Amino acid sequence: MRVIVFFDLPTLTSENRREYVRFRKFLIKNGFLMMQESVYTKMALNQTAATSIVESVRKNKPLEGIVQMMTVTEKQYNRMEYVCGEFSSDVLCTDERLVIF
Repeated sequence: MRVIVFFDLPTLTSENRREYVRFRKFLIKNGFLMMQESVYTKMALNQTAATSIVESVRKNKPLEGIVQMMTVTEKQYNRMEYVCGEFSSDVLCTDERLVIF
């Protein structure tokens, strides 16, 4: 499963910018990968793990702005169509990264 977080946060004041940076750092520190600017994704082993991830984001939401989340299966995520551009990453983003050695 994947949890996808979309956000649009204000950056007009210095407090807004601090909140933006804090939220973005929270996502990165907690294993989210940037798909596009303000669109981050994280893999989850199952629905229980996805629910935990969603709750964690809710607890760390910024004071202002819009934050949206969507949970999709790997099969749905892999059917994503690239209309323009192509996927390129050095990050392993398949179920293989969930295997503990």
